[in-house]
Amino acid sequence: MGELWLGIRWLHVLAMAFFVGGQLMLAVTVVPVERRAPDRERLRAVARRFGYGTLVAIGVLLATGSAMATRFHLWGDGTLQVKLALVALVAVLVIWHMRRPTMHVLEGAVFLVSLAIVWLGLTLAHGAS
Repeated sequence: MGELWLGIRWLHVLAMAFFVGGQLMLAVTVVPVERRAPDRERLRAVARRFGYGTLVAIGVLLATGSAMATRFHLWGDGTLQVKLALVALVAVLVIWHMRRPTMHVLEGAVFLVSLAIVWLGLTLAHGAS
């Protein structure tokens, strides 16, 4: 049974790494290159592909996170409540960014809030191990 929960945690971390790592990769490599040689269609294609992967990652995060919160009796934990509030904030920021893609400050906000979510996730995992 321990291996099952290790696998669930592994999937959760993998999905988080895709989501946050993908944001970092886009911010550090793709966007600066595209600004020097702009090709809006290519940038939209990259963003669209990452968006599809992000939807899968979010689904995995929700499923595995819910399973772990139930398994480790964390639903009443204040840290989890803050993490969930930040997840909701990221969702709002992502939707806002989809409607206003030229508001680049939203990209930074999504990334910073995502880093805070990762920190809280590590705090929760440390307590549940």
